[in-house]
Amino acid sequence: METEFIYWRHDTSVGVRVEELSGGEDKSPKIWKVMALQVFGEQGGDRYREIGHYTSGAPYLEDSQQRISVSHTPRFMVVASLPRTPEADLSQFSQRTAMGIDVEKPDREQALRVADRVMTPAELQLCEEYASALPLDAEEARVRATVLAWTVKEALYKAALQEGLDFRECLVIRRLPEICDSPLAASPRYGEAEIRRDDMPPIPMRLFTYLSEGHIVTIALAAKCATFKKH
Repeated sequence: METEFIYWRHDTSVGVRVEELSGGEDKSPKIWKVMALQVFGEQGGDRYREIGHYTSGAPYLEDSQQRISVSHTPRFMVVASLPRTPEADLSQFSQRTAMGIDVEKPDREQALRVADRVMTPAELQLCEEYASALPLDAEEARVRATVLAWTVKEALYKAALQEGLDFRECLVIRRLPEICDSPLAASPRYGEAEIRRDDMPPIPMRLFTYLSEGHIVTIALAAKCATFKKH
């Protein structure tokens, strides 16, 4: 049975705009991604939006001064964007445009197998403490907390805009965020982290996470990042 793609556009509590695509369950993963990008491109209002990539691999919108970040699973894609920042060179790192997004299924047990390769002992302890407070079975809670931490690491890596950063040493989680039920959750408990690039002092980062279509969606952005006004 053929199913339609579902497009949803919304702002978030942290001031980042997110566009989501789901549906199309009858499509293979490769075709799904191609079609999802097509649907995203057609939702640009007065123009078609093409996604390109810098030499670093970071995505950008053709003919736009907006920082974007993209993440997807086989059946769900998110594109996060900031306001236009003509004062910033989007091909280079700037705290004004330091933002990344990542999405994962909350039951992805593979995260447990790589946890000690991407997280420090202190961060693993944060996951254990976070899991103990979740109203879930112990093993399910452990998986969910670890997947959350993994999305944080991935979002930080995308925001850092520097290839080859060590996940353990350069992307540091200080506090895991609350997993909110809505992208517009009132008074969410943000997480805290920092990026350690090799050309500047540590960069403080804010973390926001919410659930959508059975996925964990995490946004990481610098304290000085440009954001949309919250309504």
